Amino acid sequence: MVEGDSGADASGTRIIASAVEHAVTKSQELFEQFAARSQDLTGIVDPLGIGASFQRFALQLARNPLPLWETQWRIWIDGLGVLQQSLIQSEDAETGRGQTPEDRRFRDREWTSNPLFDFIRHTYLILANSLIQLTSHADGLEPKDAQKVAFYTRQFIDAISPSNFALTNPEVVRATLERGGANLVEGLRNFLDDIDLASGQLRTKMVDSSAFELGRNIATSPGSVVFQNDLMQLIQYTPTTEHVFRRPLLIIPPWINKYYVLDLKPENSFIRWAVSEGHTVFVISWVNPDAKLREKDFSDYLKEGPLAAMDAMEAATGERSFNLIGYCLGGTLLGAMLAYFRQKQDERINAATFFTAMLDFSAPGELGVFIDEKQVCQLEKEMETRGYLDGKEMAATFNLMRASDLIWSFVINNYLLGKTPAPFDLLYWNSDSTRMPARMHSTYLRKMYMQNLLCKPGQFLIDDVPLDLSRVSVPCCFVSALEDHIAPWKSTFEGAKLFGGPVEFILGKAGHIAGIINPPGPKAYGHYTGPEPAGEADDWLHAATFHQGSWWLAWAKWIGPHGGGQVQARKPGDRGLPRLEAAPGSYAKVRLG
Repeated sequence: MVEGDSGADASGTRIIASAVEHAVTKSQELFEQFAARSQDLTGIVDPLGIGASFQRFALQLARNPLPLWETQWRIWIDGLGVLQQSLIQSEDAETGRGQTPEDRRFRDREWTSNPLFDFIRHTYLILANSLIQLTSHADGLEPKDAQKVAFYTRQFIDAISPSNFALTNPEVVRATLERGGANLVEGLRNFLDDIDLASGQLRTKMVDSSAFELGRNIATSPGSVVFQNDLMQLIQYTPTTEHVFRRPLLIIPPWINKYYVLDLKPENSFIRWAVSEGHTVFVISWVNPDAKLREKDFSDYLKEGPLAAMDAMEAATGERSFNLIGYCLGGTLLGAMLAYFRQKQDERINAATFFTAMLDFSAPGELGVFIDEKQVCQLEKEMETRGYLDGKEMAATFNLMRASDLIWSFVINNYLLGKTPAPFDLLYWNSDSTRMPARMHSTYLRKMYMQNLLCKPGQFLIDDVPLDLSRVSVPCCFVSALEDHIAPWKSTFEGAKLFGGPVEFILGKAGHIAGIINPPGPKAYGHYTGPEPAGEADDWLHAATFHQGSWWLAWAKWIGPHGGGQVQARKPGDRGLPRLEAAPGSYAKVRLG
């Protein structure tokens, strides 16, 4: 910002006005170009039932207005306090009064050093905190309505942040002054380019996709595809040690996104690290399905996924005992597979690891906002037409759960500052959407999330075989993440308690992805270990021990005794399975759009 006397302020105002006028003129040209090639947009509907939930919330407030009155009084009192501090121009403003360093929206120095922006920031935070407290008093509402009201109130709060608007964001004001409004023109161009003309939906770019290529600078661990079918390719990785554990390691990633989140760059690749630890690593790379696979169900993913993979691994290595890892939805599949194997008296799985995986869906966290009878019926109707769930729809849902970081930060960068997204491997993976077959996804939503059958003995069936997780005696290790919004750690903890055998529980820091992609090193997040999961999750955490450093090393210590001793390293193509193509394989390279 330009600071100084009134003449300087007037000069700055004229510059801003001139810049905005220039931006408006140029923007008109862009709008005309866009209008020439755009299509009519469809009408607005409320498929999520948001309006109905807020109507019921408003009715509850009308019946008991005390929380609303208290909120209004709190806003008034706190607002007067902020105004008083701003008027007296206290020295606190220069030293960052009331800074919230964890809130990256307000990291620019002028949010605290400039009295005007400091006032705007504090006023917003007062309103935001008051609304959050108000929605916490949703007494009398059904839990699903209360959850929707709280979630979408937070979406509203994120949306109205002063950082999201050109005239109330000091960084954008500076850029507008320095560039004569060119940033706003370029931002509008970025905005119009991001609109999908076929659907009218905005697809905000998060990453420079041209900076990455699978097999060249991402997903580069050496290996080969040694088996494939309609649903997956099986990758065997090239060993880097002379000797390896006897038992091969199979990783089952979620088919909700692609496996190479575990193989981004060499320095943060779990796959590369596991190979260096002496594991013969196999990974399932799921197909990106189209309408032809619409009838594939959860049971098909079990039989054509890990079951088929283990048969292929036996042919490739001569071994018949394996250790398995299931990540997220892949962990849910692994849990079902353990119970299925117990009923079939199949003893090929020696030990199982679950990365941020849910088996008990009674408390699904914020994802539960999107799952009820009305919404699932609407989704099933759309999937029936297409034959699959569009990957972009699922990605949009996950982005909403971290809207400040995954939506609004890019609105500011791309549309207000007029910048192009930076190349970032994790965001490249995040934007590499996958579809899901209609029947499988419907089964998953209804039988897992809505009916929670997997954790109920005998209620979930695969090929008429009733599953009972309590009968599973295979040693298991659960790795969860403290800040996970997709598979909340307390929910994964409840799932870990379902098994009848020994269970290790490791709780890492960070979220669903960063909590897992946490290689050893000086920047590694710490983790907790404790007794076998039992009782309440909070009690376990209270009794747990915190360790500095990556949980990868704790897992290596746990899995080592289950490795079956050492044998000569095995390379892809050594035995009964030929190398079909180099990793990462053609299935992973199919990119939607």
